[in-house]
Amino acid sequence: MSTLTTPHRPSGAAPYRPYRPSGLTWTVLRLHRTALYVWGAALLAAVAALIWLLAAGPDARATVGGCDASEPFPIDCGTAHWTTTARIHASGLALVSACVTFQIYAVAVWAGAALTGRELESGTARLAWTQSVTPARWLATRLAVPAVLLTAGTTLAVLLLNWTRRAGRGDLSGGWFNMNVFISSGPVAVAYALAGLALGALAGLVLRRALPAAAAALAAAYVLHEVLDGFRMSLWPAETVTGRAALQLPHGTLVLEHGAVTGAGERLGNNMACVGTDSAAALERCVERTGLTDFWTTYQPESHFWPLQLVESGLLLAVTGLAAAAAFALLRRQHS
Repeated sequence: MSTLTTPHRPSGAAPYRPYRPSGLTWTVLRLHRTALYVWGAALLAAVAALIWLLAAGPDARATVGGCDASEPFPIDCGTAHWTTTARIHASGLALVSACVTFQIYAVAVWAGAALTGRELESGTARLAWTQSVTPARWLATRLAVPAVLLTAGTTLAVLLLNWTRRAGRGDLSGGWFNMNVFISSGPVAVAYALAGLALGALAGLVLRRALPAAAAALAAAYVLHEVLDGFRMSLWPAETVTGRAALQLPHGTLVLEHGAVTGAGERLGNNMACVGTDSAAALERCVERTGLTDFWTTYQPESHFWPLQLVESGLLLAVTGLAAAAAFALLRRQHS
């Protein structure tokens, strides 16, 4: 009869201990535990909301009416026909998308005020440097730990958002080119968070005071966000189509410019004549009535979503790298 035996541990083996953060990592987590708790609570709330929206998505979307996917130009999807569930679903998606889109401001303010500015102002950083911690290692840890947490949390939120948007049928989240939808749907969301972290840390090192650094970081994040939003659709070459095809673009296309040519050869920019005609015969009658001979449309198709995402992410990561390099260079010059 066999007997059960427990594994024998060699006498000289060290007891097993689960991994726990220590050293500078633990110091950063402990010192900024309030921000960590707030970030964790916000992430949990977003995940819970998205899971509920994912479960309610098919029922909410099935009640939406008024959308015609065959329209060549985006139109209002009949929000008057939405039920209460559909409105709640759309509002929940919009709220979570906005939180992911604009988190760069919160990250930049926190990084400037608390991560570097307050520690330099109060002398906590100098105390750490007297404990066999070099300034470069001190800054590297303060950038790396939040960067890992922000990357993991933002990636999780983006994946759940995309999953929720695809649930069911219809479209309650807006076009792919909408700012909140675009930023919260891909890697550019993570890049914005990392850019805010680097800009905030740099502002704290430059000003060395919490409140001025927070204001400067907020201003830098605002400028970066608005500039990229204004030039986003110029980051990848748009397509131009002429003739009757310019009036029959695929659904989901973002029209940048639409114009027409008169019988006298005059080009009319931003002219929407004959757009939305429901048949070839109606289109011909419109052409005869208006005296237009040709049309053109410049647009960004939905297939350009990923090229635009990657280019904008690359620009943001370049800004992040430059800001981080400037922060290390400044720290080395001040505390060699």
